Amino acid sequence: MVFDKIKRAFGGGSEDPEYVEIDLGREVKKSKVLVKPFVLKSFEDITPILNSLREGYTIAIIDIKPLRSKDVIELKRAISKIKKTADALEGSIAGFGENIIIVTPSFAEIHKAQQDRPAPSSDRDLMRE
Repeated sequence: MVFDKIKRAFGGGSEDPEYVEIDLGREVKKSKVLVKPFVLKSFEDITPILNSLREGYTIAIIDIKPLRSKDVIELKRAISKIKKTADALEGSIAGFGENIIIVTPSFAEIHKAQQDRPAPSSDRDLMRE
């Protein structure tokens, strides 16, 4: 009985809570990167690609072969639109082979190897010595 009086005095015995705790600091964020393949068959197929890139956690691997064999002008339009979006998001875009394009978000970078070019003839002579 004495303990019940003490609980009521400190608010522990009441059935109705005086406050409700709301945690606003906990937002659900994606912590994993998603590598997602896409096939570009028409210009309209870029919409899901752009939406995935805008989420910020997607690395897009795009097969452009179907559109390349169908309409090269539409392919150039589609790649231009994807490149503009990647640039706006500070991402990277690169082609791998003739049929694959990879687009990454801002936190990922694509290694672009420099192609070996022949040195000028005077430099070649120096290298032989």
